[in-house]
Amino acid sequence: MLVVSLGGSPSQRSRSGVLLERSQRWLQQQGVEVVSYQVRDFPAEDLLHARFGSPKVVDLLAQIENADGLLIATPVYKASFSGALKTVLDLLPERALAHKVVLPMATGGSIAHMLAVDYALKPVLSALKAQEMLHGIFAEDSQIAYGEGSAQAQLAPALQARLSEALEQFYSAMARRPKPLDPSVLNERLLSARWSI
Repeated sequence: MLVVSLGGSPSQRSRSGVLLERSQRWLQQQGVEVVSYQVRDFPAEDLLHARFGSPKVVDLLAQIENADGLLIATPVYKASFSGALKTVLDLLPERALAHKVVLPMATGGSIAHMLAVDYALKPVLSALKAQEMLHGIFAEDSQIAYGEGSAQAQLAPALQARLSEALEQFYSAMARRPKPLDPSVLNERLLSARWSI
């Protein structure tokens, strides 16, 4: 299995990034290959000028095309997901997430921002034709404590439990997802069905 991880925070240190790192480690322990991207990895000019042919964007598209699932995490700013993340998503073709399982995650200062996942992020992911969108995770900033020095960040027990459950569902959904049909196989089936009538 292959998963693309996409972080929406422009900051090097971010709580949404902590969620992605934890998720990546969990998936890798299950034998899943994870390819990681952050919005700050993309040249700002390519995003602002919608350069679809940018090497970094082309690389992201190729990885998504081969992936079974997408992990996406963002901080919530002004009741929505990050603008930098929106510029990346705007460069994806309309059906980029067809046949993919998507787990959206967000972090924010208070529970008041919880609906940003459902009312801001999920509609954009649906427009990209995600095959299966899981419920998702919202974490309050107070539930994630940065580690000092080389120490790992700490998640509140309730958040850790929700994240573990969501990752189990994500993994199971990818394992059971139907593989897209090869167009040549589909044409063969149609032709043989026509001749058998």
